[in-house]
Order: sequence, then C-alpha cells, then structure tokens
Amino acid sequence: MAQSQQSFHLHTLGCPKNQVDSDKIAGTLIDDGLIPTHDPSAADLVVVNTCAFIEEAREESINTILALERERSPGARIVVTGCMAERYGSELADALPEVDQVAGFGVPVHFRTKPDGLSATAETQAPQFDLLNLRRPASDLPWAYVKIAEGCDRACGFCAIPSFRGPQKSREVESILGEIEQLGVREVVLVAQDLASYGSDLGRRGAIVSLVQAAQERVDRVRLLYLYPSDLSDELIEAILVSEVPYFDLSLQHVARGHLRRMRRWGHGEKFLERIKRIRELCPDAAFRSNFIVGYPGETEDDQAELLTWLQEAQLDWCGFFTYSREEGTYASNLDDQVPTELMRERHAELTELQDVITATRRDGMVGKTIEVLVDRQGIGRSHREAPEIDGVVHVPSTLKPGEIYDVVVTRSEGPDIEAVQVETQ
Repeated sequence: MAQSQQSFHLHTLGCPKNQVDSDKIAGTLIDDGLIPTHDPSAADLVVVNTCAFIEEAREESINTILALERERSPGARIVVTGCMAERYGSELADALPEVDQVAGFGVPVHFRTKPDGLSATAETQAPQFDLLNLRRPASDLPWAYVKIAEGCDRACGFCAIPSFRGPQKSREVESILGEIEQLGVREVVLVAQDLASYGSDLGRRGAIVSLVQAAQERVDRVRLLYLYPSDLSDELIEAILVSEVPYFDLSLQHVARGHLRRMRRWGHGEKFLERIKRIRELCPDAAFRSNFIVGYPGETEDDQAELLTWLQEAQLDWCGFFTYSREEGTYASNLDDQVPTELMRERHAELTELQDVITATRRDGMVGKTIEVLVDRQGIGRSHREAPEIDGVVHVPSTLKPGEIYDVVVTRSEGPDIEAVQVETQ
C-alpha cells in the first residue's frame, strides 16, 4: 500500500513581514513534498511563526503554541520559528520541552522527529539559508506582501527589532521583481522594517524609487507600508503618486518635538503637517495612515494634548495606537518617568475615540463618489485608500469577480467600511 503524503499546518502571528516569511517556509515544505492543511489536528507537522515585538504579542505566541500542541495529533511534530525563536531560542526551548524544534531566522524547518535526548535548539547547527530569497507559492489572493529588505539600522528608543533582526539587508532588485512576477497578483504591498531606506546598505540610497517604478511595470497596483518620514523624498512621493495608489503609511510614532527626541526619532508635528499638506495639494485623493505609541517614558499631559490637536488638524484616514511596552535591551527600558499602565490606557482610549470619529467622517465623505476597486474575494473590495488586513473594506456586489478591477459608486458608509455598487455601463 502506498504511503499517504505527509501534511503541514502553518500558523502565523504578527506583522505582514512574518506572513512573507511563512510563505517562504511553506514554499520549502511544499518543495520537500509536504502538502498544506488548515486543520492542525490532521497535520504531520505544525509550524508556529511567532511575534516578539511587544509583551502582548509574546503572550499570544506562547498561548498559540500551547493550544496547537494540545490539538496536534499523536506523533505529529511541532516547530516554533520567527521572532520569538530568534530572540529567545534556548530559553524558549527550555520553557517548552514539548516543542520539537525552535528554529531562528534562516534555520531550516525540519520534518523529522526529535531524537531522544536532543534539545529543541540543537538543530540550529543545521546549514543556514537566505529566507529573503526563498521561493514562495503563488498567492491565492489578488494581492500579496513582498518583503524587500530585512533588519533595521535605526536606534529608536522603544524598539528591540535590530537586536534580533539585525542590520538592514536589502534584496537585489532582480530577486524582488522575479518574486512579483511569480506571484501572479494585481497588487503588491512592499514591506520592510525600514522600507524607504531600501538599498542604503548596498550603497544605493534612494533605490526605493526605481524599485517602485520597476514594480509598476509588472502589476496594476504597488502599495508601500511603513515609511520613515525623513526618507519620504520628493522623488518617492512622485513615484507613489504615479503608481495610482496614493497611499502614504508614515511611521510617525508621536508629534511632540521633545518627546520624539526622547524616542530617538526624527521630526515634529509641524513638519509632518507640512508634508501631508504638500501631498494633498499634489493629489487631493491621497490617503494617509500612521501609528503612534502611547505612554512612552516621559510622555506628559502636554504631549498628549499636542497629539490630540495634531490628529484633529491632520485628518488622517487611518491610525493605529499602541501602548508602550517596556522591552529588555532597549534604550527606553531604563528611562525614568515610566507612565503608569492605567494612564496609558486612558490616553489610548482618548486618542482612539477621536480618530474613530475622524475616520468615520472621512468615510462618510466618500458617499456618492465613483472609485476603482480591486475585488479581493466575493463581496469584498479595496480602493487605493485601503491597505489589506489593516484598514476598512469596500463591500461590493457578490457578482463582481475576485481578482478583477471595477468602477463602483459608494452608496453608504458605516464606521471604517463603505458599501458600493457597480457603475452601469452604457
């Protein structure tokens, strides 16, 4: 009797960059002859790609590992990879003896049982591979994330990423473009820890512009996530506007000048507003997203008030707010004036309440407008204003075909989401 084909289940936590890593891992496992399954209890191999950015993410990763360990079938192998595996390798292996392998970045995920007496990290002596440039399966959606660099050279006071992701390592253009062509999608979303500085480690500062232009020749839409504001050059702005996806995801983190210096960050609120105003003059239809940290050490009531005022003036389409997480090994972990947790939560709620109103109001303003949407799946589309998975969506008629682009008229808005009907052809 022929032996049945072995299967794997891959569970991904964290940011889009982790999702790309998971796609690369899936590609190697498929090349090894395994088939994917959505059912962890039916899998011969269970892989958990973890996040370690903040304490809440680490807790979620641990809880997910334990839940999947209980759910796996007898004899199935469980492997932990990703940021937690890289940052806490031996510590994680000791804490979770039920795990068969803890594989940091570039360590092959193996499908074989752990020999008796072998620690979960012993296999990290295996040959390394370049996760950035591995093959990945074609996307089953009309869009896909594409990671163009790994690591970061900045020294933001709150961030531990450089300590375990390492310095920036940019991919070669040919590798990126080859992946874009192979994915077979209508929209690519370029991601990296420090996207706009792509190529600087190769002596090609500003190379992001030519990369965006080259990507535009291969797909209908090119979207960029996580732009450090100091690197948002006039040339990059022009390239984004020409791409017909005028979507600007600016990593601001705060707006108070003194507080940003405590964060070891560049810029201030007035400079940010000037840049946003300039882009809107060039393209009134441009959409803006940013993220802000609430409760970083030393944050005052005046800093909070300045951010609230700034948000009211900026009228961003989308915002993410995150309470500060004290991360071991970061500059901020030893700073005085740590903000009490309850106060952080109050400030977070205040900011969220304001931005929810701004977002809903801007969505209300879409009613009656004709927009172009890419249909991601039945009944769900996105215009240039919505990045996948993090923003609202456009509800469209179920008759519109996934993977196609249509002109639609917005008929209704509800919070972050809008509804639209197809423009009738003459």
